[in-house]
Amino acid sequence: MLNFEFKNPTKIHFGKGLIEKLTTEIPANAKVLMLYGGGSIMKNGIYEQVKSALKNFEVVEFGGIPANPEYAVLLKALDIIKTQNITYLLAVGGGSVIDGTKFLSSAALYTGTNPWDILEKGIRTDVGMPFGTVLTLPATGSEMNSGSVISRAETKQKFGIGGPGLFPQFSILDPTVISSIPANQIANGITDAFTHVLEQYMTYPIGANLQDRIAESIMQNLIEVAPVILNNPNDYNAQCEFMWSCTMALNGLIQKGVPTDWAVHAIGHELTALYGIDHARTLAIIAPSHYRYNFNAKKEKLAQYASRVWGINEGSIETKAHQAIDKTETFFHSLGIKTHLSEYTDNYKDASEFIHKNFTDRGMLGLGEHKNLTPDDVVKIVEMSY
Repeated sequence: MLNFEFKNPTKIHFGKGLIEKLTTEIPANAKVLMLYGGGSIMKNGIYEQVKSALKNFEVVEFGGIPANPEYAVLLKALDIIKTQNITYLLAVGGGSVIDGTKFLSSAALYTGTNPWDILEKGIRTDVGMPFGTVLTLPATGSEMNSGSVISRAETKQKFGIGGPGLFPQFSILDPTVISSIPANQIANGITDAFTHVLEQYMTYPIGANLQDRIAESIMQNLIEVAPVILNNPNDYNAQCEFMWSCTMALNGLIQKGVPTDWAVHAIGHELTALYGIDHARTLAIIAPSHYRYNFNAKKEKLAQYASRVWGINEGSIETKAHQAIDKTETFFHSLGIKTHLSEYTDNYKDASEFIHKNFTDRGMLGLGEHKNLTPDDVVKIVEMSY
């Protein structure tokens, strides 16, 4: 097991009817900017619950943060923060709204002249404007971590940021919000969380048995709950299992003491920037090809995954490992998630050249757990996904 430090300061309120906890979690004298997305919270009752809990606070609202939070939109919110002397941020939404709020938390206290530098230069945020979240869409785990990914449509770029200043002070997780989520978004959430676990698990054995077991249990739980929650999004037990699995998949715990990959995400982000494909679906496009291309480096862990998660115990390490990749792809298909780029766009052959150029220009010359995947390797992985 590798050396590690672990601290997660986010306080979680999990369960039905806990939005009222906003009253005690936000400082009484705060001037709050409430941030949300396309307006679904107006239809599912979340907006009314939040506004009721904030009735004694001074609140300014900012809606319209899109999926794949857009830099140009967030700059408008940043202007409100500065001109109206906002002191506290509240994200009411899924990962996109929370990620956007994290960028604003950083940018609000940034002393430089150009907020884009935070993203392009990967500037670490040690102290940000305080914020909390009300989660409305399980998927990214952003409600309990310090990471954020922001898109810029005009340049077709997508960058991640982080730092200890970007942990939410608290997050409210009411599983009943899942009742109003469309099936395709539930499928995205399952795929996103499952791939988050794979990125932290599918490398090589390091002797971190507890982390492996926790990671495997999250994946098993997602596999079991997927058909239940898709068939009946009102099942409260399934709602709880789905939501908490998504949070646990990326709250920092299972990545401690182990090597991690994240090449699938790096490539997937480029596909989203180029084509606007949902983030989770880009992961499902790239992951199977990534594991097949890097088979020899990952086959021991793939075989372990085959046995412990999928119950495949017959055959050689290589046989089990190949079957594990196939099982993963079949699982994505069972969710209605397509796994080839050509199923999403007719212009798929533009992808490899676009990504090769971006990675080369940015100096991203070594991806994966061994930092040995070059832009040329990435081209082959992407083309395998066509």
